[in-house]
This record gives sequence, C-alpha cells and structure tokens, in this order.
Amino acid sequence: MDTPEAASPPARATLAQVAEHASVSLKTASRALSGETYVSDATRERVLSAAGELGYQRNSAASLLASGRLADSVGLITGDFTNPFYSALAQAVEDELRPHGIHLAVANSGESADQEWRIACDLADRQTRALLVVSASPRHSQYAALVARGIPVVFLDRPPIELAADSVVFDNRSGGRIAAQHLRDAGHERIAFIGDYSWLPTFRGRLEGMSEVLDPSPNAAWRELLRSDAHDAASARGRTAELLALPEPPTAVVAGNNRALLGVMEAVSEIAPEERPAVVGFDDVEWARVLGVTIVSGDTEALGRRAAGLAVRRLADRTRTAENVELPMRLIARGSSNGGRR
Repeated sequence: MDTPEAASPPARATLAQVAEHASVSLKTASRALSGETYVSDATRERVLSAAGELGYQRNSAASLLASGRLADSVGLITGDFTNPFYSALAQAVEDELRPHGIHLAVANSGESADQEWRIACDLADRQTRALLVVSASPRHSQYAALVARGIPVVFLDRPPIELAADSVVFDNRSGGRIAAQHLRDAGHERIAFIGDYSWLPTFRGRLEGMSEVLDPSPNAAWRELLRSDAHDAASARGRTAELLALPEPPTAVVAGNNRALLGVMEAVSEIAPEERPAVVGFDDVEWARVLGVTIVSGDTEALGRRAAGLAVRRLADRTRTAENVELPMRLIARGSSNGGRR
C-alpha cells in the first residue's frame, strides 16, 4: 500500500507577487514595505494592503535562521542608555517576556528618529517577533510597513502618532497638575519648569498639566520661568543657574525628568540652604530617595510589563483592536518641596 505523500506547505508570497498585486514596480513595492518616505501615501497603502492580502513577510534573515543564530526575540528601542529610567524599563520588559521563552534585544536610538528607524528595520530584517519602541519620531506611519510584514509594534512612554497601534504611557498631564498643585498649596507663585526637548509628548503633557493649575493664578509669572531642551544634567544645571541669578528668582523649580532633576539639584546645592528653592522632580530614582527629593512618578515596572504583555497578546491575536493604556502618576512628598525661600 502506498503511503500518501505529506501535503506541501503553501508557498510564501514573494515581493514580486506583492508588486504585481498592487500594480507597482518591484522597486516601489520594496521601498513602500521598507517605510521609505518618498513613496506616496496612496501607493504605500496599496502595497501594504496587497502584502496583507497575500500574507507576505520578508525573509531576509533566512540565512541566520538556517545557521541557528536567530533567537526568538522581541526588540526594545529606547532613547538614551545613560538614563536609569530605561534600564528599569528594560528589566521590567524582560521579566514579563522571560516566562514566554522570549529573549529581549535592546537598542539605543540616541533620540534620533533616523537612527530609530534604521534600528527598527534591522531588527525586523532579523525576524524579531515584535518591537517595543520609545520613539524619537514625531509621526509613526512608516511603522505600518513593519506591521504589514507581520511584526507587531507597541509604543511605550510616548504614544503613536498617525498610526493605530498598541501603547502604554503615563498620564503626564495629570502629573503636571499634581506637581503644580503641590507647590501652589505650599504658597509658591514663582514656579519654574526645567523641561526636556520641547517636542517630546512627555514634556508637552506635563507642561499642559502645570498650565491648568498655574495659568488661572493672579500672578501667572511662571511662563517667564519656563526653560526647555534640557535633555541632560549639564544643560539643566545651566538653565537652573540662570534662573537663580534673576533679580526675582523662582521660589520653586519643577524638573521635567530625572536627568533634568540631577542638574537642578547640582545647581541649588551651590547656594545657602535658606535661599534654596523648593524642588519637585519627575521619575523616581534611588539617589532622589537618599536626598529626600519630592517626586511625581509613575510605575516604571508596570509600564514595561504592560507593554510587553500587549506585544505577547498581539502575537497571539493580530486582529485585536489597538489598545492604548494610560497609567496614573502620583506624588511622593519628601523634604525638597519645602525649600528655604518663599
């Protein structure tokens, strides 16, 4: 009796078939699927639709897979390895993925949108199963090309723009309100804000929250005390020193993230304790607890775990509606928000 032959697996869709189905050239199809910006939106949509219908997935990592050098992994792209926030975030993501037998690959964009996209494409070409992105890009429509290739993308800390995708962020607007209200309740009117890059959603959200509390004040002088683009401790220290040298310096300073907070604390430590402004920072770090710095913070572990969980769920069910999670922020009151100056 003849043994029936095993059914052959269905042939993988090719790039040429995608191009033909979308009525474009092979080169245009390749550019559209790579997210290159000089492909028109209409053409990109047609190519992505064709790729989805045919079940196309790039296989440029086939040689790595054959050699056994390709891990079952998820990629995490962060903004700045020098920021302890990202190491805590990566740890939380890895802790969530490990029970699923998935490894974590971490890369640093240096807050460059171009570098971020190069990393994302490289990870995708190596058949990373999903991407978690703390994005430095002002818009994210190009990531649709990776999603069309079967690679889920989850955004964390900063929300996706011009793309329906899973995300987990903090309620930064509420955080700004909490910081400003805490200082207003302590009697402060001249409240400075030392923020990160002004294009960052975290900066804008925290600024909007502060404005809701401080703009209605009869003495809304705080706008004159707003400083942005303090991405590292050195720039935050310089901006704080500039404010403290004013004829009417601020009586309180809000630092927009933990790197800015370090610079603020370095600057205020150079003046007499009774002359120091009150200080409130964002993002709790170990040294802030040691120095007694008041903090507005979200749960970084929850942020990483929720994002990793969304990636795992998306891998199991790619038809789910995009889920956008917003985690609360809370005040951790310590001595620094008392200050010596009123």
